[in-house]
Amino acid sequence: MQPRLTQVFRFTRASYADGVAELGYAFDDGQELVETVRFPQAPALPAERRAAFDAALKLLHLVAGVSYYKAGVPPKIELADGPLDDATADLLDALYLHGLAEFAYRNGLDLRGRIAFPRLGANGAAGTVTVADALNLPRRTLVPIGGGKDSLVAVEAIKSIGGEATAVWVGNSALIAACAERTGLPTLNIQRELAPGLFEMNRLGAWNGHIPVTAVNSAILAVAAILYGYDSIAFANERSASAATLEYDGQQVNHQWSKGYAFEQLLGSWLHTHVASDLDYCSLLRPYSELAITRAFAKLTPYFDAFSSCNRNFRLLGPKPVDRWCGQCPKCHFVFLALAPFLPKPRLLSIFGRNLLDDENQAAGFDALLEYQDHKPFECVGEGAEARAAMFALSQRPEWQEDALVMRFRSEILPQLDGSQLALEPWLEPSSEHRVPARLRPALKTIG
Repeated sequence: MQPRLTQVFRFTRASYADGVAELGYAFDDGQELVETVRFPQAPALPAERRAAFDAALKLLHLVAGVSYYKAGVPPKIELADGPLDDATADLLDALYLHGLAEFAYRNGLDLRGRIAFPRLGANGAAGTVTVADALNLPRRTLVPIGGGKDSLVAVEAIKSIGGEATAVWVGNSALIAACAERTGLPTLNIQRELAPGLFEMNRLGAWNGHIPVTAVNSAILAVAAILYGYDSIAFANERSASAATLEYDGQQVNHQWSKGYAFEQLLGSWLHTHVASDLDYCSLLRPYSELAITRAFAKLTPYFDAFSSCNRNFRLLGPKPVDRWCGQCPKCHFVFLALAPFLPKPRLLSIFGRNLLDDENQAAGFDALLEYQDHKPFECVGEGAEARAAMFALSQRPEWQEDALVMRFRSEILPQLDGSQLALEPWLEPSSEHRVPARLRPALKTIG
C-alpha cells in the first residue's frame, strides 16, 4: 500500500484490559495498525470512574492517531464509534491542523480545509455535552519528567509547598529515569509502543515529520490520572512555548504548539466537561519565560550532573551524546545561552564540558536563536527576543566579552538592534495568564 495515495483514515477500535490499552487505526481497507500503551501495576478501576476512564481512553485513541494520520493525510476521517460532539471535534481539528503545521510546512503540504473530524452537529443532531461529574480524585499531582530543566523546576516548586506528587514519564529513557529518581518522588513509567506497521509505511514512502508529542503524552496522562487516582496533571511548559516558530503562507507554524497555552486551554476545558470536573490539566510554569525558569533552575545544583535538554538523548534512532550534551544542536545552544547570565562561568562550562560561545563554528546555530538572518529553530527553545536579551547581558560582562560569539554579537549584531528591547529584567517577570488550580498556586511564588 502506498500511504500517500490512501483516501480514508479510520479509527478502528480502542480497548483496555489489565493495564494495557490497544489503539487501532487503518488506511482505506488496509491492515490494522495497533499501538500499545502499558500502565504498570495498574489497579482495578473503581466502578464510579468507569465512564470517565472510557472518555479519557477515547480521547487518547483520537489524539494518538496523529502519529498515523500523517503517514498519508487522506482527505476523509472515519470513526468506528460514530461522530463527535462539537467540543471534541473542535479540539481534534485544532490539534491536527496546528500540531502538524511544522510537518506540513516541511513537506510542502497545506492541511487547511483538509482535516475535519466527523461531528454530530454536521448531521443535524445536537452537539451539546453535559458537564462531567466530580470524582473526588485524590489530591495529588502527576508531574511529567522530560529530563530537562523545566520539569525539575516544577517538581521542586510542588515539593516546596508539601504537595503530594509523582514523577511520570512515557518511554524508556535511562536519562529521564535517572532524573525522576533524583527528584525523590514516587515514579511512574508508562510505555508507549508505536504500531510496527508505521515503520514499514515510512519505508514505503509515507509522509513523515514532527508530531505534537506533548498532546499524546497529555492524553496518556489523562488516562493515568483516572486509573491511578490523581486530581491534577502539571506540565512544565513555559509561556514562550506559545510563540510561533515562523509564519508561512498566512499560517503560524509553532514547533511547540501542543506545549502552548491554546492547547492547554482546549484540553483542560475538555477534561472538565468530558472526564471529571475535578481533574485539572495545566502547566505550572505557564506564567514564566524560559529565562525566568532557567534562573530558577540555576539554584537547583543537585540536578546539574543529571539533567539534559539535548534532544539527541531522546532519539528513537541514531547515536546519542556520550556525555548528555552534544554541544551542536539548538537545545544545547539555547540552554547554554539561557543559563549563562545566572551561573558562574566555570560552573556552566563544567556542565557542558566546553564553551559553546567561544567556538566560531557555532555561529549559525546561535544566529538562529537570535533570529538573526534566520528564523527560530524548529526546537523547544525560547523566543528570539529573550535569546537576544541573554546575549546582550553577557556582552556587558567582562568574563564573557572576549569569547568569539559574544565579541561577534557586540561588533556585528548589536548595532542593528534596538537597545531599549534588550533588557533582561522584563523577561523575569511572571504573567498572570495561566490555568494553575488553586491548590497548586502557592508553588508559583517559589519560582519567581
